[in-house]
Amino acid sequence: MSRTTTAPTMRAVSQDTAGTPDVLKVVDTRRPEPGRGEILVRVHAAGVNPADWKTRQRGVFADGTPLPFTLGFDVSGVVEEAGDGVTLFQPGDEVFGMPRFPHPAGAYAEYVTAPARHFAPRPQSLTHVESGALPLASLTAWQALVDTADVRPGQRVLIHAAAGGVGHLAVQIAKARGAHVIGTASAAKHDLLRSLGADELVDYRTQDFAETVRDVDIVLDTLGGADRARSLRTLRRGGRLVSILPLDDAFPHEEAEAAGVRAEFMLVEPDRQGLHEITALVEDGHLRVITDAVFPLEDAAAAHTLGETGRTIGKIVLSVTS
Repeated sequence: MSRTTTAPTMRAVSQDTAGTPDVLKVVDTRRPEPGRGEILVRVHAAGVNPADWKTRQRGVFADGTPLPFTLGFDVSGVVEEAGDGVTLFQPGDEVFGMPRFPHPAGAYAEYVTAPARHFAPRPQSLTHVESGALPLASLTAWQALVDTADVRPGQRVLIHAAAGGVGHLAVQIAKARGAHVIGTASAAKHDLLRSLGADELVDYRTQDFAETVRDVDIVLDTLGGADRARSLRTLRRGGRLVSILPLDDAFPHEEAEAAGVRAEFMLVEPDRQGLHEITALVEDGHLRVITDAVFPLEDAAAAHTLGETGRTIGKIVLSVTS
């Protein structure tokens, strides 16, 4: 094992009950130790995602992990120790990743441990804050559009909530793959989305996308509910709807089958190769991450409050280590 000297304790945001953002408290806790095949990362920045505040509200992780726990999946930081058997990284390396998802990663903390292969070298053209905003949202967009839907040049892609965390990255990924990109967003966000590559935009407040958008090859559903079902009307026969939210019993599966379209749920996974692909897009100038707000670790509750408004553009990030 290779290591540097670190303190035995760390600051972390913890909660011991479900509820509103004010259940999030900064505590002093024991610093984790990397096991075999793991690295210890000193966290510089941690992205804030809808999965975080939904877990906070439920008081249990999707994998069943109960309270108390520390939230957070997105990590950008520096390797502090490398456990036995790790050959990819050594202390001092700068990395980013979405470790352990959907199991707890504990990114709202000064240190995290996770398998080394859940990380990749972070994009050097970005700051830690920008790198910390990327992993979960960019991997979700990449795995949905590229790995699952196999987006190709010339295809028409509809992206819901196109200015959101996943959406604004999906717009750029689809465009980089040669697709014609259609996005739904409020009118105030259209100029930004055009600058990111969107070809057509629908103001969901004044327009009905289900009436105006047609012959779509791929729908990226980030909303669920009635909008997901109505999206079937935009798809051409043989088209594909990929949802990042589970398809529940209310979803019209028979209608999708009758229309000759495919609808499926995709759960993002830790993905070292995907992180390399994202980094290549960043370094080639095809992908940029928008950060709406940056909060210090002790203001995690305020970050959640902002996120839950549903009105942010891009990502919210916690700055953990300066």
